[in-house]
Amino acid sequence: MPNYDFICQRCQKRLVKFLTYAEYGNKSVDCPYCGSDEVARHITRARIARSEDIHLENSGEFSSPESMAQMEQNPQALGRMMRRMSSELGEEMEPEFNEVVNRLEKGQSPDEIEKDLPDYTGGKGFASGDNADLE
Repeated sequence: MPNYDFICQRCQKRLVKFLTYAEYGNKSVDCPYCGSDEVARHITRARIARSEDIHLENSGEFSSPESMAQMEQNPQALGRMMRRMSSELGEEMEPEFNEVVNRLEKGQSPDEIEKDLPDYTGGKGFASGDNADLE
């Protein structure tokens, strides 16, 4: 059964009522706090679940080949993009990821980071196109 949100017009309290589709609009709803039958339907915000692909598509900097090419030349921009992508995906990243992003944001080149953290990059480098070890 779906639950419907209402607001009592007398005491202004919010209430949730479980009604079948057949009952909605046909069964009276009373406020459990003050007993009033003067309740109005309260439409709540809808949440829309979006896939990771939609999150990335809505952020032009992740999907534009031109902007991605520019980031290869700018470690700080690459670090900001990686941090934002992590935030968009809503996943907790490993400490090594944060180490890489912090170094990029400070201007350290991906090649320097690869030399300092070969175990994390798998020795393949950031530009190899195979980032399976980073996932």
